[in-house]
Amino acid sequence: MYNKDIFNRIILLVGLVLLFSCSKKDLPAIIENEDIEAELTRVPEGFESILYPEDNPFTLSKWELGKKLFYDPVLSVDFSISCATCHKPELAFSDDQATTNGVENRPGTRNSPSLTNVAYHPYYTREGGVPTLEMQILIPIQEHNEFGFNIVEACERLKEITEYVEMTEDAFGTEMTPFALTRALATFERTLISGNSPYDLHNRGDASLSSSALKGMTLFNSSKTNCSSCHSGFNFTDYSFRNNGYDSGDIGRMRLTLDSADYAHFKVPSLRNIELTVPYMHDGSFSSLREVINHYNAGGSSDLKDPLLQPLGLSDSEIGDIINFLKSLTDQEFISNKNFQE
Repeated sequence: MYNKDIFNRIILLVGLVLLFSCSKKDLPAIIENEDIEAELTRVPEGFESILYPEDNPFTLSKWELGKKLFYDPVLSVDFSISCATCHKPELAFSDDQATTNGVENRPGTRNSPSLTNVAYHPYYTREGGVPTLEMQILIPIQEHNEFGFNIVEACERLKEITEYVEMTEDAFGTEMTPFALTRALATFERTLISGNSPYDLHNRGDASLSSSALKGMTLFNSSKTNCSSCHSGFNFTDYSFRNNGYDSGDIGRMRLTLDSADYAHFKVPSLRNIELTVPYMHDGSFSSLREVINHYNAGGSSDLKDPLLQPLGLSDSEIGDIINFLKSLTDQEFISNKNFQE
């Protein structure tokens, strides 16, 4: 005889069996993906939210494709270099060479900048002529002295590689295109967020800086040095274009604007992880932080300098204090993050 109550209990039991048999296999993977997505998109305390473009919201599949592309020399014409050649994770995604050679050992023309917190930049390249991170991806691929390739040909090459075919389909639902390539790489680079240095921990009350670093921080933010006039905010840059009193013959932003008033003007760099990004200046000509501070202490070496640059009169002890403060911006957690490594 049919018993509705018994029947409903059987259906419930079967449903529970199916649910838990599935959860043993599938649920941890779902939770794991949610955890990694949260980790990759988390913003440190005191940082602004990251603004993702409408046509390029974060997805894990896109990030995974971008990370693979970042470390793969497939994007260079002769398969010799990758993005990571110039942007090494252990160096806060910069390089330790004054200028890094490109394909066929072609000499580089500029020092490789760090990609630390690149998501927050309002424009890209040292001249500031590229408005989005997605567009910036095109620069190294097509530059003769870098990858020396063509993005259309690079996409055709990637279409012949099964793993890229599958990953691109998973991330975009299409075959590899310039749109997909640039969006994937930009997605990976936007997650390179650094905000857990000793300085950050000090600000949160979780650690203390040395007395020397604290003195250096006071000097850095003082009217005596005016350091924080340009290197301001949580990312230690106001993203302005300045002539810092060093003239290497590189015309800088004038290359973009053709305005002589922009001669040797370059975008103010972030100072986060500055200890790791030696050598310094746009041509990598300064080999230590002390050399950099000595340059500013002297008020620069060029007459075409920003009006803010004046001799500082810092003592050796004060220079040492500022150096120790700058070293407190080194984020060991960032450079050892396995998510960002090959």
